[in-house]
Amino acid sequence: MLYLASKSPRRHELLARLGVDFGTIDLDIPEQRQPGEGADGYVRRVAREKAGAGLLKVVATPGAVVLGSDTEVILDDEVFGKPANADDAAAMLRRLSGRTHRVVSAVWLVSAARELEAVSVSEVTFDTLDEARIAAYIATGEAFGKAGAYGIQGLAETFVSRLDGSFSGVMGLPLYETASLLRRFGLLRESGVAA
Repeated sequence: MLYLASKSPRRHELLARLGVDFGTIDLDIPEQRQPGEGADGYVRRVAREKAGAGLLKVVATPGAVVLGSDTEVILDDEVFGKPANADDAAAMLRRLSGRTHRVVSAVWLVSAARELEAVSVSEVTFDTLDEARIAAYIATGEAFGKAGAYGIQGLAETFVSRLDGSFSGVMGLPLYETASLLRRFGLLRESGVAA
């Protein structure tokens, strides 16, 4: 049985696209970068911690496999998490305006017997955003609960002048990498159909 260790509706929607049956585990893992920890290493560690904590909740289920994932927006080695409020969201969007940032999405699949990891790195270039455009976007409410204060699958898609990488990875779960891991665990056939 596959479990998704995430309460993110975007991850749930993306994983469902692969046609696999899965349960959801609601976790609250602290997402705090350690002193001296690289941005990419931080994303990978948090994803692994989510998967491991999820496995502890379902370890009594025979054959349980848990998927943990984390996605972060990174600019100049600074990790842009979810904004605390409208001012925080506006500050993030001002920093991303007219620049290229990286979106790192790490995925771990763990069971009692094994674990596998995949990482997707995308480069996203934003158009120059003026204050009115930033304020209008924040007013939609879409900036909240999302790394970097934007959701590429919504109105912020109009901010993106260039994307080099995985659209689903920027959304929160890179489907190419996730499908590859699921195949290696025998949960998805080569044809892409659920096993």
